[in-house]
Amino acid sequence: MSTIVDASADAAVPDARRLTGLFIPLAVQAASQSLCYPLVAMVATRGPNGPLDLAGLAQSNTVLFFLGMFAISLVPTGMVYARTREGYRRFYRLTLSIGALAGVVQAMLCIPTVSHLLFGRLIGLPPVIEASAAVTLIASIPLQVIFFSRIPYFVAMYVGRATGVASVATIGRVVFTAMLSPVFCFFGAVGPVWAVVALTLPVGLETLVSWYFSRRYIQNLPAGTEDPPQVREILRFNLPLTVGGYFLSLATIAVAAFIARAPDPEIVLPAYYLALGLANPVAFAATRIQTLVLMFTPTKPVRRRILHFAGGAGLVLGILPLAFILPGPAELYYVQLQNLAPQHLGIVRQTALALALFPLAVALRAHIEGVAASLRRSVSVLVGHAALLATISVCGVAALALSFPGYWIGAFCLTFGSAASSATMGWSLRQRD
Repeated sequence: MSTIVDASADAAVPDARRLTGLFIPLAVQAASQSLCYPLVAMVATRGPNGPLDLAGLAQSNTVLFFLGMFAISLVPTGMVYARTREGYRRFYRLTLSIGALAGVVQAMLCIPTVSHLLFGRLIGLPPVIEASAAVTLIASIPLQVIFFSRIPYFVAMYVGRATGVASVATIGRVVFTAMLSPVFCFFGAVGPVWAVVALTLPVGLETLVSWYFSRRYIQNLPAGTEDPPQVREILRFNLPLTVGGYFLSLATIAVAAFIARAPDPEIVLPAYYLALGLANPVAFAATRIQTLVLMFTPTKPVRRRILHFAGGAGLVLGILPLAFILPGPAELYYVQLQNLAPQHLGIVRQTALALALFPLAVALRAHIEGVAASLRRSVSVLVGHAALLATISVCGVAALALSFPGYWIGAFCLTFGSAASSATMGWSLRQRD
């Protein structure tokens, strides 16, 4: 497990072994968080509508993450501003306030008229998938609030470079989820709502364990030599990151909207989300390259070393999900565990292959995001995420016009969008040098 290191080591260029030692717990933690969703997929797909309930759950989760985008952007914000005791206390109070607000907004979206406008009209989901999305959005309100409450504890451990310690709570969450899902299935507690319950209980346990582990690192934060950052300063830095994060969420919703308008959405959407259920964990692990960048002083040699590391890590992460499309593992995971119709396995295989470069694109994007955040140029991140949304929109419209199959639309839009975002952020940072 990682330990707190002194700031004098920040300027040194970390070698590959040190980067690997810090990144693997971050990657395991991030991938483990995402793995919870395919684990509870077996609960959702055994409901009355089968894989269609999973598609509805995935859509409500997209909205959940959209509203909780402040949660994601608050992690790099905390690593910049919560490095002293006073800064941490101010950051802690701000995080809990934003979490409560996100829960209120989500409750407002659960009003039937608003929910139908969102899922039925805007996204264009078929009625069965729309019904599952609406009910799971209601059930996941407590999950939204819990997500925010754990952020300050993670930030304290990341600032202390205790990546190994931070990953323990999340691994416990995955183990608990893996235990709950078969139990729910055995007792017939299946369907999209029970899937949300199977997600929420382990996250609550993860938060409690994170609080316990983080106490040491919170106590070891130094007293500030300057006045603590004002709330408006933290928000001014965080706002571009948050808006940029919303662009990412909108891009995900846009991809689903394009696939829903491609041929055979009732078949393609569930298959796409099943393949994405394994690609997303490794892509989410790749986003932790940003956290790795923020642990060090952003000198050019350090940035270059971590960039090379990001490229290698992204390639390795992209290969991992392909093991599940091989004969044997494919039938075991997708057909037997996830209840996919065997005749649709070919669509899942093609989707997984098309997503192979997605984690690499995300890793490179996360690197430049970390550089921008460490330089306190959060507007550059916003510009890059705007480019991602624009690229996905253009590619999606073009793909529909060319009659591309839905699973290709999703995979290629996500990959090209991240690549365009990295290029745009790099350009923006150079303009301000």
